[in-house]
Amino acid sequence: MLFFTCKDQKNSKIPTEINNKTPQKLLTTIDSTDFNRVMNGKEVRFFVIQNKNGIEASFTNYGQRLISLYVPDRDGNMKDIVLGFSNLEDYINSKEPYFGATIGRYANRIAKGKFQIDETTYELATNNGDNHLHGGPNGFHNVVWTANQISTNEIEFTRTSPNMEEGYPGNLEVKVNYVITDDNELKIRYFANADKQTPINLTHHSFFNLKGEGEDNINDHVLMINADHYTPIDSGLIPTGDIAKVTGTPFDFAKPKPIKKDIKTQNQQLGFGNGYDHNFVLNNTPKNAEGLVLAAKVMEPNNGRVMEVYTDEPGLQFYGGNFLDGSIVGKSGKAYEYRGSFCLETQHFPDSPNQKNFPSTLLSPSETYTSTCVYKFSTY
Repeated sequence: MLFFTCKDQKNSKIPTEINNKTPQKLLTTIDSTDFNRVMNGKEVRFFVIQNKNGIEASFTNYGQRLISLYVPDRDGNMKDIVLGFSNLEDYINSKEPYFGATIGRYANRIAKGKFQIDETTYELATNNGDNHLHGGPNGFHNVVWTANQISTNEIEFTRTSPNMEEGYPGNLEVKVNYVITDDNELKIRYFANADKQTPINLTHHSFFNLKGEGEDNINDHVLMINADHYTPIDSGLIPTGDIAKVTGTPFDFAKPKPIKKDIKTQNQQLGFGNGYDHNFVLNNTPKNAEGLVLAAKVMEPNNGRVMEVYTDEPGLQFYGGNFLDGSIVGKSGKAYEYRGSFCLETQHFPDSPNQKNFPSTLLSPSETYTSTCVYKFSTY
């Protein structure tokens, strides 16, 4: 059984969206007014959804960010397990711009910020050395979305990305739907249509720690990744184009193991990524009842929290918090330490527009882009 814990909240701190759509007893202690602002003529707000078991997620429509996510441990204690901030200003000014954000138009890297469609070469903003990362400096993480809270457990965000935004061709209409199901899943569904051919690769970029946000490192978390292959990278973290077996390497997570187990192995790939920052080529089975592949499973041995990741995407980026250094202080007042979180980003492969042997990410006007990611929570 899951136990719902509530904290006193003043109604003056709860915006209309919450008063009308969700229960008054919230786990989050964030003052929602700290997210109220008008940016580029659009209102930024704070939203909360919950399921009947008390699992709770809060969002802002700035960057479509997941701000907090409360899930229980084996004793029913609820903790927030995603990194982030308690006010809009800190998100705007953070040197880590991706906490909890939706990433687009293209998650991960595109080499040299260039790609070609037919005979036309497109040049993108470069924001990661010579490369384009996560949609560019003004990608989907850095804009205000239109929010529609559908019910107490569901919210939807929409936006039209205009032609040539960050260098991408075509007007792209995007919708992202979040539901917390009564099976304790945070289900994310992406939809998009374009009026020109354009590459698209959307993902969710929460930084997780199943001990709790800001609670030590994630080295002892036990991780399984359902992949027999991964895509090696060069020193700029761009895929070489190879699809390599994980067997006999530190990238073999086919059987659950602590994240730290092979992290200090002398390995060129770990050196390039300063640890794990790689795309895994997912196996096609097993699948859940919806036909989504089990991509990964993470277990925290001390408190018993479990997170499973399901998707219909071919790849999963595992990032081990290698660039956190303790200089960022999060919403609970705790510093975010080196390897103090992990990301599991469902995706197509990095640099696919320039890699002909990778699955295509090109969306045509006659098609609808869809993608699903499910983070499912339980205990053991």
